[in-house]
Amino acid sequence: MQEQKIYDIVGIGIGPFNLGLAALCEPINSLSTLFLDQADEFNWHPGMMLSDATLQVPFMADLVTMADPTSPYSFLNYLKQTDRLYKFYIREDFFVLRKEYNAYCKWAINRLHNCHFGQKVSQINYADGIYQVEKVDQTTGATEIILTKKIVLGTGTGPKVPGFIRPTEHKNAIHSSAYLKFKPTLLKQKTVAIIGSGQSAAEIFYDLLPETENGLQLKWFTRPDRFFPMEYSKLTLELTSPEYVDHFYHLNDDKRKQLLGKQNSLFKGINFELINQIFDKLYELSVDGEKVNAQLMPNCQLNNLTIGTDGKYQLGFYHTESEKDFAVDTDFVVLATGYQYNEPGFLSDINDRIMRNADGLFQVHRNYAIDVDGNEIFVQNAELHTHGFVTPDLGMGAYRNASIINAILGFEIYKVEKRIAFQQFSVNDELQGAEFAEADLQLAGRDF
Repeated sequence: MQEQKIYDIVGIGIGPFNLGLAALCEPINSLSTLFLDQADEFNWHPGMMLSDATLQVPFMADLVTMADPTSPYSFLNYLKQTDRLYKFYIREDFFVLRKEYNAYCKWAINRLHNCHFGQKVSQINYADGIYQVEKVDQTTGATEIILTKKIVLGTGTGPKVPGFIRPTEHKNAIHSSAYLKFKPTLLKQKTVAIIGSGQSAAEIFYDLLPETENGLQLKWFTRPDRFFPMEYSKLTLELTSPEYVDHFYHLNDDKRKQLLGKQNSLFKGINFELINQIFDKLYELSVDGEKVNAQLMPNCQLNNLTIGTDGKYQLGFYHTESEKDFAVDTDFVVLATGYQYNEPGFLSDINDRIMRNADGLFQVHRNYAIDVDGNEIFVQNAELHTHGFVTPDLGMGAYRNASIINAILGFEIYKVEKRIAFQQFSVNDELQGAEFAEADLQLAGRDF
């Protein structure tokens, strides 16, 4: 009887991060890998695939380039192989269209042998140093046990919706991730309210602005005190460096929470150019003296949603600066309220293998492992609380994947930069020694 194969790595979930890991693992002959996803195919944020929307990171933040610029799975090679390289060159824009990034990821998947869709992981067990991953084929219903030494969780984040909004009861209150699916229904309404302060809210508002000339009343509410741009200056971008991740990681939990609360403009803001485009469009709509059918209000915290006798929604807000409650009626609500990590249920049987902090969150090691041994179960985009705001950034995906592969192999097969920033974020032993030496010199010249 043939002995069952034991994989070195099984990746669960195939979003951009685990897809990048699959691409970087493919050429390593000493690694046997398998990546599983329950979806029928790869489709990255289809509900926000607006025709002119771009990534907020340059094209080098593809699946592989920042770990291996020579990889055949790079975005530039995709352009070359699809006869689009010169078009991209002439375009002179570092920022890739979101729909083209989606096409690029699908192109990479078609060239990889280790990615399998329509496979849902239902349970994981552990015995004698091996993880037993149970998967269910979504087409046939057949169940199979896969054996592996290591697991990489890339199940991603899900829509974050206020608890008082229930999809079965509030059918015309949707998350922004479903925007394009519901847009035909939305355009039949008289009034639409958008809730949120980030890129998705801004893209939807800008997409709907022309419809205000056809009678649509558009309302945009945000909790921050302004519609703020994502901070993108070059020295600020150094906070996406390995050194800053090191610095953040070694802070205590309370300090990390405090920092994340102050860093919204680093990863939750709006593209600067889009803010200007919104203003310019509002200005254009106002030239003829007519009142623009658009309302923008910051400082508005949404606290409740009720359905009136006329079928309209009534949104209950609290104005954080005026400290007043007020209500707004609308036919349709788009919640651009972000995403959150949802721990997959299949981890329940190996919970004793997982390290947690006082809040019950994963205690993620610096190498992105969460297991008790620190080298068996790794996470993608589930370490915001330990590694900082750069966690969901596509630009750091290749760095994290190189770190994970090197940790699993036990040696550096992919070069990982240790220091790239001009800034120094922490006080190291050398600086402390210099400080104390200077203090000693000052004391030596004093009379006591």
